[in-house]
Amino acid sequence: MAIPLQQKARIGAYIVRQQLARRRRYPLVLMLEPLFRCNLACAGCGKIDYPDEILNQRLSVEQCLAAVDECGAPVVSIAGGEPLLHKEIDAIVAGIVARRKFVYLCTNALLLQKRLGLFRPSPYFVWSVHLDGDREMHDRSVCEDGVYERAVAAIRAAKTRGFRVNINCTLFNDADPERAARFFDNASALGIDGITVSPGYAYERAPDQAHFLTRERTKQLFRDIFRRGRGARAWSFSQSSLFLDFLAGNQEYRCTPWGNPTRNVFGWQRPCYLLGEGYAQTFRELMEETDWDRYGTGNYEKCADCMVHSGYEATAVQDAVRHPFKALSVSLRGVRTDGAMAKEIPLERQRPAQYVFSRHVEQKLDEIRTGKTGAKESTAA
Repeated sequence: MAIPLQQKARIGAYIVRQQLARRRRYPLVLMLEPLFRCNLACAGCGKIDYPDEILNQRLSVEQCLAAVDECGAPVVSIAGGEPLLHKEIDAIVAGIVARRKFVYLCTNALLLQKRLGLFRPSPYFVWSVHLDGDREMHDRSVCEDGVYERAVAAIRAAKTRGFRVNINCTLFNDADPERAARFFDNASALGIDGITVSPGYAYERAPDQAHFLTRERTKQLFRDIFRRGRGARAWSFSQSSLFLDFLAGNQEYRCTPWGNPTRNVFGWQRPCYLLGEGYAQTFRELMEETDWDRYGTGNYEKCADCMVHSGYEATAVQDAVRHPFKALSVSLRGVRTDGAMAKEIPLERQRPAQYVFSRHVEQKLDEIRTGKTGAKESTAA
């Protein structure tokens, strides 16, 4: 089972409490980025082109745990950059696990075997290893040969030590459905606990802008893949059945960016993990003072093609709690891979994209140089 029953029950109970309290917006997963520095330079990544002064910034253990407490989400996804470059990442994970939050540590696995002894298996802890396809697909995606084999070796080492291990797969417009399905078959044979899959998001700063998926192409790609896996039932996904159904074009969902709020070295990122168009100093400020209606597919040009889990998984999970029999039906029969697709969100009224990234970088650099920044500066491990 990709998501253990204990985790499903805890998250379900959390959502029910929020709904009973009549909260319209609440977090489901905290996206915690304690650093942006990485030991790879993937062409589809928009996280690594900051000046060195920003790449050298780290959130402290105290700042990370304060963000967990302030947000209150039941799940924490630690991303980056490469989190294993943070010298205190083991203390960050231990502090979150002690709070009985479910932690997914996202990693390219190049340092996983070296750091493995710093961590302990727990029902609250999962390694989430990036694998964007088979050997050729993944090494091309990360722009470096040999990374796939090192990641697979690290997965096997972690499983031998008793850890839960997922893989995190991002697909782009050059993905071949037959090959992707075969990769999911082979990944399952590694003994992993689950698969997280998502279409790539068009980061405006990513070096490679030619291979991001449109929504139409995303839906057809996932239909073609899931058809080869008995409606996705052949594989163990660590995602809700309704989100997978959404990827195949069968659900009409709106993005809920507040479901996956992001805390990084800039602060609380507005509006979401994928778009940095302003930062709040506190989680409360993020939730109460962000103009959420300005974002999302149909509202903003940058969001037009987005179907990424960080924007839509929370929508699907909330829908599953409200309509459990619909979610159960999809789980049992599998994702539908033919027939009419759900109505698409019209784009006629979306506002044009604004390019404000450089302003935030300049402001952060000024804070660093004047000693006003809240993040600490250190060198990578």
